[in-house]
Amino acid sequence: MSQDRPDSADRPPLVTPRRALAGICIVIPFVALLWVNSYARTTPEFIGIPFFYWYQMAWVPVSAALTYTAYLLVRAEERAQRAAREGGAAR
Repeated sequence: MSQDRPDSADRPPLVTPRRALAGICIVIPFVALLWVNSYARTTPEFIGIPFFYWYQMAWVPVSAALTYTAYLLVRAEERAQRAAREGGAAR
């Protein structure tokens, strides 16, 4: 083995709980909106708008919130890994 490559024990894991949760946050809107049979109906109406339409529009802010949550989780993970790297280098 080459000495240029760090040992696998030195590398952080690729899949962490924060990254997995971020992935779930990203996948939820896709599943909810691609499963059309779950919302392909006209009732219940909301302020005169059929369910089919307001359900999709309700997902716009929900998707934005989930995407922002995923962003925060990934950013926190990157900060934690950077701190671990810098802490390990200082020893």
